[in-house]
Amino acid sequence: MSNTLEIKLLGKEYRVACKPEEREGLLAAVALLDGKLAEAGDKTKGNHERTAVMVALNLAHELLVARDTPEQHAVALEQETIQRRIDSIEAKLDQSLAQHEQLF
Repeated sequence: MSNTLEIKLLGKEYRVACKPEEREGLLAAVALLDGKLAEAGDKTKGNHERTAVMVALNLAHELLVARDTPEQHAVALEQETIQRRIDSIEAKLDQSLAQHEQLF
């Protein structure tokens, strides 16, 4: 299998270097990019260069947001865990106080 792949973006063909084991991922990226380019082109009716730059900017932003999300997700999970522990301690205290009040 060749280490190059022919792809098509905005109706134009390109030959790109690609390891055989990366072909599937690259083809998925091409499909995503071509779809975004077509969508942006339909909305802007601008030139291809401007459309490509805007799509690249949007994809870069989405990547940065996605990269930050796991850390934010971990913090949210940790906060939920801490809140559950606090709730559990409060419930035990309430139960203990209720039992203590029954004794007197």
